Amino acid sequence: MGSTAHDRWHPRFAFAAAALALAAALSNPNAVAAQDKEQQMTTATQSLTARQRSIPPIAAATAVGDIQRLNVALDHGLDAGLTVGDTKEILVQLYAYAGFPRSLNALGELMKVLDARKRRGVRDAPGREPGPVPTGKELLALGTANQTKLSGAPVKGPLFEFAPAIDEYLKTHLFGDIFARDNLDWQSRELATVGALAAMPGVESQLQSHIRISMNVGLTATQLRDAADALAERGAPEAAARSRAALEEFLAETAKR
Repeated sequence: MGSTAHDRWHPRFAFAAAALALAAALSNPNAVAAQDKEQQMTTATQSLTARQRSIPPIAAATAVGDIQRLNVALDHGLDAGLTVGDTKEILVQLYAYAGFPRSLNALGELMKVLDARKRRGVRDAPGREPGPVPTGKELLALGTANQTKLSGAPVKGPLFEFAPAIDEYLKTHLFGDIFARDNLDWQSRELATVGALAAMPGVESQLQSHIRISMNVGLTATQLRDAADALAERGAPEAAARSRAALEEFLAETAKR
């Protein structure tokens, strides 16, 4: 592979890559071997922290371009414990699901929110930068490993043989460049993805796939119901309903096995 994923990635593939990633998800409760302190705490209490609860509403408002609601959700999220770095990372990741325009607009709104908070004397924690991300063949290997952890098995099939470029983009960019960034844990990334997909009609199957992935990375059904409640409380009742429906459908299918 002569050039990196950064050299080859084009925005028109972003949503397609995300959709394919969602559809590929299979159950694997041991997908993430290590959980950070917050993840251990939420597993024990069976509820989301205030910080985690603030993520789905931010993602939902971003996905539908509701800037007014996003402004309030960002302010609430920062008050709830999101660092500036956490919030930026959530909005950057969402370009893969909602597109570059929504992500860019959301990042611009975050800048306005931070400026307003600074004028009010609020000092937000900057958060940390991600560690180094490999390139070339090492990035492909890491992305493939991440994809396998989330999906429960190597992802193959006629579609990827028909369009091998999209398979490479999935492995090197979505699961490599993005998921290799260790400044945001996978539970937070999945809460953001579920929030965004729940806000967009017509992607129910992908939403259900990410409900599955969310449980693969250690979130419980109770915590996902809590995330849906947060959507409803923050002005996204339709997104909340879609999220609950996807969860209940997943649980019903699982019970039949």
